[in-house]
Amino acid sequence: MGSLPDVRVSNVSVEDWQAGLVLVAEKRWKCQYSEGETVLPAPRAEAVLSRPADAECPDLRVWPTAAVSAIFRFRADDEVDFDVDLRELQGQDRLDVFCGFLRKIGRRLGKPVVMDAEGDYGHPVLGFDAEADRVVLLADPQVR
Repeated sequence: MGSLPDVRVSNVSVEDWQAGLVLVAEKRWKCQYSEGETVLPAPRAEAVLSRPADAECPDLRVWPTAAVSAIFRFRADDEVDFDVDLRELQGQDRLDVFCGFLRKIGRRLGKPVVMDAEGDYGHPVLGFDAEADRVVLLADPQVR
């Protein structure tokens, strides 16, 4: 999996991105928006996604709890993309927080949220199934 698996929501719009930003505010999750080393107030999704193509990719760090974080990258307006640190997801309580986080995002956007192993885009192992309304295993576990 690598330590930073990639999580994504595909086929989104700028409005979906904005809905995600509103979710962060509504849930009062701690967050920090930055462009490079500069920390700034979080802008509206339309503003950050319409930046010049050669601009540095901004990110939004979100902490659903003090021990679990996600780093959202504003790379494209048609895909919500974020990383999580598997080292933070040790233990059932933290895993439950992470699954709840995926569920809240998926429900708000009405779309699947999938997690791929780091650098293995397109081969999801876990995700929120919007139709089933739950987080599901998407790949067979590899037992060694």
